[in-house]
Amino acid sequence: MKKMTQLRAMLMAMMLTLSAVVMAQTTTVKGVLMDKTLDEAEPFATVRVFKAGKKEKPVAMFLTDKDGKFSQEVKGKGRFDIVFSSVGKDELKQQVELGKEATIDLGTLYLSDGATMLKGVEVVAQKPLVKMDVDKMSYNVAEDEDSKSYTVLDMLRKVPMVTVDGQDNISVNGSSSFKVYVDGLPNMMFSSNPSMVFKSMPASAVKSIEVVTNPGAKYDAEGAAGVLNIVMNKQNPQAAQSMNGYNGSIRATAGNRQLGGSLFLSGQQGKLSYSANVMTSYNKPGNTTTEMEQIQDNGSSQILTSENNVKTPFTMGSLTLGYQLDEMSMLNATASVNSMSMKSNGTTETTMGGAPYGTGFSYGSSTDMKNSRTSFSGSVDYQRFFNKEHTQSLAFTYQLNYSPATTEMTNSFGTNSTLIDLTSRYSENKDKTTNHIFQLDYTMPIGSTYTLALGSKLQLHDATSDAKYYLKDVYDPSTSSEYEYKNTILAGYGEYTARWTKLSAKVGARYEYTWQNVEYHLGNGQDFKTGYGSLVPTASMQYNLGMGSNLGLTYNMRISRPGISYLNPYVDKTNPIALSYGNPDLDVEKAHNISLVYNMFTNKLMLNLNAHYNFTDNGISQYSFYDDNNLLNTTYGNVIKSHQTGVSAYVNYLLTKNTRIFMNGAANYVDLSSNALGQSNSGWTANIMAGLQQTLPWDLKLSAFAIASTKSYTLQGWSGGFNLLTASLSKSLLNDKLNLSLSALTGLNDGGSIMIKSNSRGQNFTSTNTIKIPIYGVTFTVSYTFGNSKMVAKQHVNRVQNDFIEQQSQGEMINSVGSGSGTGTGSNVMQ
Repeated sequence: MKKMTQLRAMLMAMMLTLSAVVMAQTTTVKGVLMDKTLDEAEPFATVRVFKAGKKEKPVAMFLTDKDGKFSQEVKGKGRFDIVFSSVGKDELKQQVELGKEATIDLGTLYLSDGATMLKGVEVVAQKPLVKMDVDKMSYNVAEDEDSKSYTVLDMLRKVPMVTVDGQDNISVNGSSSFKVYVDGLPNMMFSSNPSMVFKSMPASAVKSIEVVTNPGAKYDAEGAAGVLNIVMNKQNPQAAQSMNGYNGSIRATAGNRQLGGSLFLSGQQGKLSYSANVMTSYNKPGNTTTEMEQIQDNGSSQILTSENNVKTPFTMGSLTLGYQLDEMSMLNATASVNSMSMKSNGTTETTMGGAPYGTGFSYGSSTDMKNSRTSFSGSVDYQRFFNKEHTQSLAFTYQLNYSPATTEMTNSFGTNSTLIDLTSRYSENKDKTTNHIFQLDYTMPIGSTYTLALGSKLQLHDATSDAKYYLKDVYDPSTSSEYEYKNTILAGYGEYTARWTKLSAKVGARYEYTWQNVEYHLGNGQDFKTGYGSLVPTASMQYNLGMGSNLGLTYNMRISRPGISYLNPYVDKTNPIALSYGNPDLDVEKAHNISLVYNMFTNKLMLNLNAHYNFTDNGISQYSFYDDNNLLNTTYGNVIKSHQTGVSAYVNYLLTKNTRIFMNGAANYVDLSSNALGQSNSGWTANIMAGLQQTLPWDLKLSAFAIASTKSYTLQGWSGGFNLLTASLSKSLLNDKLNLSLSALTGLNDGGSIMIKSNSRGQNFTSTNTIKIPIYGVTFTVSYTFGNSKMVAKQHVNRVQNDFIEQQSQGEMINSVGSGSGTGTGSNVMQ
């Protein structure tokens, strides 16, 4: 028995010793890799571990994450060489002794720009175009060859989860309810008419486009489909002082439908950085024709044929200044001015018959409209870091938005009638909106695994509307309106993030309380005050399946507050047979979104699949009906229950070093119903964009893609699909400083147009509509870049929405690893 006890003791000691040896031979190596020139993180750099003095085969291979961080378990004991590499950078080698300690922290390491800049080497790896996270996607516009000749609206057609239809209406993840931000700040002019603004902006002015489908608690709760953030080109205030100098570009474009020009300049002088953008454009889309027929249940009918011509001058200027106070704090200021004037004139022939119109009659009319809007946005923010890793910080931001607008409309008729009022009329509507924003954000790490973010925000929104209505140049106060709308929103949020080896999770909540106060000085409407609170939860979870793939599940609730045009009870009588007005009793729309996301990438392939389910039970919708006076009334109400189930896919494949093919598509089933209106509608809708980018002989760059869409559904009907083709050919000269490009766009209907048919069924009428839009066009663009430094711009991340992590530009992808097990990051980048 004694010998048996001694034997057991010896075996236990041997097992403990062996376990200790094995544990000692597994060491976690961690640290942060930075770009020495720009003092920014070096994301997705390749890290290889070799036995000391041997470089034939690594014992471990992995990538840094999107913040340049790495944490890797490496098996082995003794001296090892760790080699860090990234495209365009010199290799960095660190020698370590493994097996003595459980963890080796290498701290912050820096990569320098390559001295030879890869001269004489054919590089097949490309800078990333798309960066996919579970709750956000970034499209690197600056790295897309098409940005040299396309507008921002053209580029949006290529962005995953974004759809631009034949009438240039934009939807995000299948919904038109989204918010537009510029550099992480809400922009009223962009949000009020995004398609018109984006059509006038050259894509060369934009660094990247971010689609945030699952905004966290840091973001405003508004925008059912999420946030579309436009990151403009500008210089980084934290760029190294040794890179003093400037860079810039000048661009001019001319075509049968547009003229434009832009100038961009950025630079660094000591601790001060600056960026400026100026752009102007003149768009003339051409004559749009519309044919509409409405048949009422009582037998009366109206047939309208109209032709409309639109001209849109647009000018925008912006300035960004940044100053690095010290290593732990920085100050930034931005200012931008936008001016847009849309002028349209058209003629309409109307034929009415049946019921009260007897044998029928016809009349003609002409309409002249001018809409002018000027917007100013400015911000100042201060950020203070509390540790050298810049992971703990406090930031304060103030932003001002001011946007006055004037809309004038004149309607003239060529005849008189006893059946309807054909008196010539004129209306003038002056709106003015002022918005002050104050925000405080605090972020702190809790150990190496958890992060806590807290913040608060106050918005003071003041809007006025003065709508004057004239009959035969005589002011009519009974149909005019004047009121003031004040909206105050106080918000607080908390967000908790955890990152483990393969699993990460984020949960948060945001509470917003809204005070609304409406005072009518003239017109039909009652003063009212109201207040309500909204608790908006959000959650996401991500699991890294391997080095090149991850799977995520997200949930969020979003709200949509009715805007001033939805609430305004002013009755628009510019059309003698129709009325339109808002509804001051509208409630806040609440939408729930659930998504399952899969991302996969290799050094050639990028794949994103998104299955989603969205629903709302009090959706705001426009609807129409005929009143007792036989006038078509159009207004808004919380009348819709909407359920949407669908899947979207994005594929980008580098077929050869000269050929890239890509596809962006979605399919959704929509189910709409309204108990209030006693109507329902449902059906499938789908869209696809497919194309290629090809390098031809003489280094000519060809890009071409086609877009097709099926019909889409509303509560009262449907709108038909469309098909179009676009292509561009470009050539760079003078060491890539001068670029010449020719682009073309055409529809597949008669004369290069697109034709969109729609149908709607109201409570007591049926309407069919056909619109023909002449989109065919040819545009020539010339651009020239200049400067006296090789600075690479990094965007300033504004603290108002400090969760906007922009697209980084360097990355070397691998699709095989050594024997070590890495810690996945969950950020997938297409190379």
